[in-house]
Amino acid sequence: MASHIVGYPRMGPKRELKFALESFWDGKSTADDLKKVSADLRSDIWKQMSAAGIKYIPSNTFAYYDQVLDTTAMLGAVPPRYGWNSGEIGFDVYFSMARGNASVPAMEMTKWFDTNYHYIVPELGPEVKFSYASHKAVNEYKEAKALGVETVPVLVGPVSYLLLSKLAKGVDKSFDLLSLLPKILPIYKEVIAELKGAGATWIQFDEPLFVMDLEGHKLQAFSGAYSELESTLSGLNVLVETYFADVPAEAYKTLTSLKGVTAFGFDLIRGTKTIDLIKSSFPEGKYLFAGVVDGRNIWANDLAASLITLQSLEGVVGKDKLVVSTSCSLLHTAVDLVNETKLDAEIKSWLAFAAQKVVEVDALAKALAGQTNQSFFSANAEALSSRRSSPRVTNQSVQKAAADLKGSDHRRATEVTARLDAQQKKLNLPILPTTTIGSFPQTVELRRVRREYKAKKISEEDYVKAIKEEIKKVVDIQEELDIDVLVHGEPERNDMVEYFGEQLSGFAFTANGWVQSYGSRCVKPPIIYGDVSRPKPMTVFWSSTAQSMTKRPMKGMLTGPVTILNWSFVRNDQPRHETCYQIALAIKDEVEDLEKGGIGVIQIDEAALREGLPLRKAEHSFYLDWAVHSFRITNCGVQDSTQIHTHMCYSHFNDIIHSIIDMDADVITIENSRSDEKLLSVFREGVKYGAGIGPGVYDIHSPRIPSTDEIADRVNKMLAVLEQNILWVNPDCGLKTRKYTEVKPALKNMVDAAKLIRSQLSSAN
Repeated sequence: MASHIVGYPRMGPKRELKFALESFWDGKSTADDLKKVSADLRSDIWKQMSAAGIKYIPSNTFAYYDQVLDTTAMLGAVPPRYGWNSGEIGFDVYFSMARGNASVPAMEMTKWFDTNYHYIVPELGPEVKFSYASHKAVNEYKEAKALGVETVPVLVGPVSYLLLSKLAKGVDKSFDLLSLLPKILPIYKEVIAELKGAGATWIQFDEPLFVMDLEGHKLQAFSGAYSELESTLSGLNVLVETYFADVPAEAYKTLTSLKGVTAFGFDLIRGTKTIDLIKSSFPEGKYLFAGVVDGRNIWANDLAASLITLQSLEGVVGKDKLVVSTSCSLLHTAVDLVNETKLDAEIKSWLAFAAQKVVEVDALAKALAGQTNQSFFSANAEALSSRRSSPRVTNQSVQKAAADLKGSDHRRATEVTARLDAQQKKLNLPILPTTTIGSFPQTVELRRVRREYKAKKISEEDYVKAIKEEIKKVVDIQEELDIDVLVHGEPERNDMVEYFGEQLSGFAFTANGWVQSYGSRCVKPPIIYGDVSRPKPMTVFWSSTAQSMTKRPMKGMLTGPVTILNWSFVRNDQPRHETCYQIALAIKDEVEDLEKGGIGVIQIDEAALREGLPLRKAEHSFYLDWAVHSFRITNCGVQDSTQIHTHMCYSHFNDIIHSIIDMDADVITIENSRSDEKLLSVFREGVKYGAGIGPGVYDIHSPRIPSTDEIADRVNKMLAVLEQNILWVNPDCGLKTRKYTEVKPALKNMVDAAKLIRSQLSSAN
């Protein structure tokens, strides 16, 4: 029985690629150094999967930034501002598209479906001249072959690529991106022909858009595209892979009727309804790649249950046509549990990271073929039983408190306009008040202090002294820049979710459980294994300390319950919303303690609220109801004069703007600049927003420093659709990934722009 892995983590078990990328970007290493690190990682991954017995091993899933940007490079779809005309696309152009450079901004970055992974959004239109400009897919296939490993080259499918794109600036809104199919398919044909020539026998097209609600003409585009590719694909086995949700019935019909396609891959973890479609109608003689091992979470597979599912499918498609697979790429999970030497032994027995999931896939394939590893299956059953019965999972008082939430919508008693008046009397802010989102640069020295404190190499007294000095530095910088509402810079935090999870019950932490978010940015999601509560205050000491250093308002900085949920590996033994309500109650306790500690402005970040939105519209309402309710729970008990902020970033917000309004925050800061100010269009279309709002005025994920005039121009565009008395001026996101040499001039220009426009508004009155 055959086995398959959709994709694998790229960063390496110890984030080797992250450090290689950052060294290259900083000019400390060469392109050849970066290529060697990446080649070594690829070699290790391919050999590991081969040794584990995996038959269908993916190649071309290793990206220096993301797989969509790789496809943009393959198609030569480089926006004109990057100055590329022809030839193989190198690192300079590739990374300029991803990160921007001194003279031009980066392309838009957004979330990859409902994950915390991101991709660079292609900018397309009728004028784009496509050409075969990156041979990466073929080169990596040859590279694996030279190592003695036969792989399945993976390409982002042509229709999904176009549907994940956006119209380039200036392109008429009526332009249909799918009309570009005839221009990009010839390049796909070139790539396919080269792969065949190199000896490939299988090819995988990732077409995740099949799980979305698609109109008929979009489904027809898939049919047309694969009909056009059919003759070129002749002689190859072709897998079309889908993931992240059920495939709707109409889309399933289209998918399983595609010309030239040999196999179909489905996510049977988040797409359990697809099993019914398979059982009722699966094309004879085709392969089914059954995604029964979860690629998005870290819990050990229920091998016995998965085997039952596979056996039922085997009766439908035939023994020789069923392939055991992961539900999606393992990119979304941590790399290897072997590296977790300090993790609690009981909790560790409940887990499986990417390396362990590869073993699970192989074990299931062998069991299906009658070669069951009894000791492996027995150990798995024992671990599952241990998790179900462990007393550390359940806290009855937490369960009761969450159950008692029913029957109230937890809104603040006063309307937002009246609250804003009360807050202005207390805060006395100018029009267009300036602020930042929370974090300031995380210097090498600061990281060293935290690392040494965690390793008990320095005392708590020395640690507190060092963090206080860092906070004082950040406060002084903001006062010198004349920012109106300050932050303490979060020097005590490595990660906005990890920091809170470490102080909440029901969470476990890894030493090396890193997951790529974008580029070199990695996060270490906490593991929510049990009921959640707050044993003691988490941020009050640091926020109060910072407030004592200034007479200006100091924001208390918290991560919201939905973001903590969506950026964690969440327990799968109860509904996600129940876990979210538990987190909301814990954050509520912290909000009220901050208020008692003299903090008058409290920011509760919900950066990931939009990210968790289900992919199917029929499921939106239920999610938004409990997600927005969870946020309101956190701050429903504060006084009118306490100003509640929230922050959101790097997603498409226009379709949930009414839910954002329903959160009832006093001020929302929201990403805007990198997405070509798409957020503003919703206000141009007549949506009324009465609370404070700060659409980001510059992109912090690029090292580029915007000018005062550029920022002022952005603010003026905002004033065209928003009232001046509700508009805030702030960056897109936190500043932790930037350097002080970038942050200080950018913030100075931001404050100068706000002052310039205040002066112009005053003169006009």
